[in-house]
Amino acid sequence: MAQTHTLNGKLVAVIGGSGFLGDHVAQALLAHGARVRIASRNPHKAFDLKPLAQLGQLQFAKCDATRPASAAAAVAGADAVVNLVGTFSGDLMKAIAGSARNVAQAAADARCAALVHVSAIGADPESLAGYARAKAESETGVLAAYPNATILRPSIVFGEDDNFIQMFAGLIAKMPILPVFAPNAPVQPLYVDDAAAAVVAALADPARHGGKTYEIAGPEAITMRDLNERIARAQFRERTFINVPDGASAVFAMLPGTPMNTDQWTLLKAGNRPSGNLPGMKELGIAPRPLGLFLDRWMVRHRKHGRFNDKIAG
Repeated sequence: MAQTHTLNGKLVAVIGGSGFLGDHVAQALLAHGARVRIASRNPHKAFDLKPLAQLGQLQFAKCDATRPASAAAAVAGADAVVNLVGTFSGDLMKAIAGSARNVAQAAADARCAALVHVSAIGADPESLAGYARAKAESETGVLAAYPNATILRPSIVFGEDDNFIQMFAGLIAKMPILPVFAPNAPVQPLYVDDAAAAVVAALADPARHGGKTYEIAGPEAITMRDLNERIARAQFRERTFINVPDGASAVFAMLPGTPMNTDQWTLLKAGNRPSGNLPGMKELGIAPRPLGLFLDRWMVRHRKHGRFNDKIAG
């Protein structure tokens, strides 16, 4: 793995850094001695990071990366930049591709030494999903403005405080019978701290990783049905899972107020695994950790009687 002491004292601007992944990227950067600037529409959402930073090590900036001037202000004075801007709602080309292009141009104009752009597995200009098309366009725009950028395409990212594993866990804890959408879709979830480590590795060694695209994922491929069953077992709960036909799933995703929109359904159905045609975590010097390493511990709070569950006591 790259010698991350090269980040010590460097200012890294994390654009879109107040979300789930941004929180963990910031923690990883702080741990390696970097100074971190969290720039987002709602930087106050990252204030929980304050106790983890030394005096003067953490900054916050309000930023709308869809506006070039705002992106330039957020990047000003930074040694390196991470772009994490992403959304499943609104004008995706403007929010994802437009922001990425603005951030990359700002990084180039500011002569930043490194830029990491976080895209997604499944980025494809021909995809039926607008999200995937926007992610593909974001990569094109970034490399046009900053050719030595590192593109990271993560699979589904999971963590103890995520909206993925915990969403399923909450449903399984409450419902004896549950539908499974895209039950045979293969996913290869990536632990959030490993995703953050990939960002740090790329930033620390732009000479080695710059200009390259990496597909980063966890070490095990499972299906959505497998995932639900594993969560239920970790909660010590007997549950009945019903595979939902694709047609019904597509209609469900079109309904307002559901936890999955049409783009998310399209991407889920296609699966979420590396293509195998690009370098991955190994080439970044990282051994990703499997979901099973964490699942039992994280499911304690979802078990009946929690840590006093009789199956543990027995």
